[in-house]
Amino acid sequence: MTLSSKEPSGKITNRDHLRFHRIHQHLTPTFGESWFALKAEAFARFFGTPFFLGAQTLIVLVWIVLNVTGVSHFDLYPFILLNLAFSLQAAYAAPLILLAQTRQAERDKAHGEADALHREDLAQANEKRLKFAAEQAEQMIKLIEMNTELTNVTKELTERIEKIAEQLHKQLVK
Repeated sequence: MTLSSKEPSGKITNRDHLRFHRIHQHLTPTFGESWFALKAEAFARFFGTPFFLGAQTLIVLVWIVLNVTGVSHFDLYPFILLNLAFSLQAAYAAPLILLAQTRQAERDKAHGEADALHREDLAQANEKRLKFAAEQAEQMIKLIEMNTELTNVTKELTERIEKIAEQLHKQLVK
């Protein structure tokens, strides 16, 4: 997406507001863009959602109720199979979460670098604008000084013409 803007010189330019981020597009994430890496990251992100926590809580409650009430006897107290399921989940969840965090850290680093470049570009553009404004102010002061000088010269010439006209009038009236 490009935005049109007007520079101090009056020239209209099209600026790509993501231009500093585009230079990082070539970076591949730490674990690549393979199907497994993308699915693993999506799964790791899913672990922290309210839906996952609610569904897991519901499954555990149903599991315990079924076994305590005697409706089913596949995992009697102390719920060793449930503990095994939690251990298995933790064994896979931890590396997947670390993978997602590593990938996010890489993206954050690239965005941080792009933001730093953008701030530097803004600072340089601001310096150029300030310099341009100072030059314009200096030119304006020179023009005002020239105008004042021309006004003084015009006044002097008008006064001379008035004196000459008075002298001429006196000569003609005699």
